[in-house]
Amino acid sequence: MTPQTLVPLIMVPLLALILWRRLRTASVNMPLKLERLWIAPAIFAGLAAFMVAAMPPHGIEWVWLAVSAALGGITGWYRGRMMRISVDPETHKLNQAASPAAIVFILAIVIVRIALRTLLAGEAEAWHINAFLITDIFMLFVVGMIAMQRVEMAIRARRLLSEARAARAS
Repeated sequence: MTPQTLVPLIMVPLLALILWRRLRTASVNMPLKLERLWIAPAIFAGLAAFMVAAMPPHGIEWVWLAVSAALGGITGWYRGRMMRISVDPETHKLNQAASPAAIVFILAIVIVRIALRTLLAGEAEAWHINAFLITDIFMLFVVGMIAMQRVEMAIRARRLLSEARAARAS
């Protein structure tokens, strides 16, 4: 078996298991801590910075990275809008729950990523794109998506929290 055939044989069942588990727990309310929303984007941004610094892009490659991060940001904003956020009227504690649509949205992104990866890997030499650039493009897409999802959720959660506090005060 070659790595090209072994990776899908491992990743597809693993991904299916993870998505099945997420779909089962999608409607479960989980605590939302506003002060912790920055942690995941910071970790992924640091990892992306490390990856980009290891093999710095040149010239037009920076544009590919910027477009990827911007598209990730747009995707993340819409994914953040799909997350359900609620405020307990008594305690003012925030809760979040992923909607099934958000899980399906991630599944669609994974499928598009796999298709693009296959296409780009096959055409990379003809387009003069190296494997490191392809990896960096996907990584910056993820950074943009996670960061903007958290920004959107923070904005909405703060608004809902202030509305709940105002309703309780009156």
